[in-house]
Amino acid sequence: MSFALNEGYLNLICYKTIDCVQGSVRAVRYNVDGIYCLTCGSDRKIKLWNPKTALLLKTYGGHASEVTDAMGSCDSCHIVSASLDKSIIYWDVTTGQPIRRCRVHAGGVNCVRFNEDSSIAVSGSKDNSVMCWDIRTRKIEPIQTMKDAKDCVTSLIVNESQIITASLDGCIRRYDIRMGEIVCDDIGIPITYIVETKDGQCIIAGCLDGRVRLVDNETGNVIQEYVGRKNDDYHIECEKMSNDKHVISGSSEGLIYVWDLLSGKILQHLKANNNTTNSVIHSLTTHPLLNEVIFAKGREIHICGSSEEQSFLE
Repeated sequence: MSFALNEGYLNLICYKTIDCVQGSVRAVRYNVDGIYCLTCGSDRKIKLWNPKTALLLKTYGGHASEVTDAMGSCDSCHIVSASLDKSIIYWDVTTGQPIRRCRVHAGGVNCVRFNEDSSIAVSGSKDNSVMCWDIRTRKIEPIQTMKDAKDCVTSLIVNESQIITASLDGCIRRYDIRMGEIVCDDIGIPITYIVETKDGQCIIAGCLDGRVRLVDNETGNVIQEYVGRKNDDYHIECEKMSNDKHVISGSSEGLIYVWDLLSGKILQHLKANNNTTNSVIHSLTTHPLLNEVIFAKGREIHICGSSEEQSFLE
């Protein structure tokens, strides 16, 4: 596969394509060190891959509807997954067996994240709620529920001191875990995905109007907008590269967009030259250490990296 590139500073090149054979890939996620990745399918399964070799390592089946999100634990021994069947499942990576199934949400679960030591799972749902689960115990009920959103919760960030949520009501909510306080920033546009910069000073928010916005964590002000992509009412994800200098997003016209974080200038378009050119690129994940990205398109995932780091996938 080849890509048509604009002149830019990152020079992403596609190294590998994997047919995941699990219906449509709803989400793709690197594990904590970027050695493995997870794919979530419309076939109700999660698959664990070595993206370097395209080797399928394990398949996890247990959800009753399509899987929307997944995350590996900090030690890569467990996985937590979310599904439209209203549940999250806590998995043993090695055996492939579910350890716990939590089903309290009244609607499909859109997103799920671990806290830093992977002792707590946090889920966001179409029922407008966020729930926190003590994943290592047998408690059936969540240890905390937040019902502040006025529309479905689409994305989560969990760090040492905060749970940050995005919703289609156009708000980013920051829950201070230690102080028990909430700060709400109203962006005014439905938000589909959020990610935090490495320094923790800003949130990158993908919005339904097609724009990606850089939001200052301290003031809640939008300090930069990244334009050019098409959204067309899809739930499309955005990310930042490991160098914290570039913003990257999928689009409804089957393109990957790369912007300069500070200037907002488009640096690169990536377009696949195959039969699925017009498929929506709705999910992507960036490597935690390298300038690498995996994006989902139909039933395939495509692994791309900068030419300077080609050795990662050789």
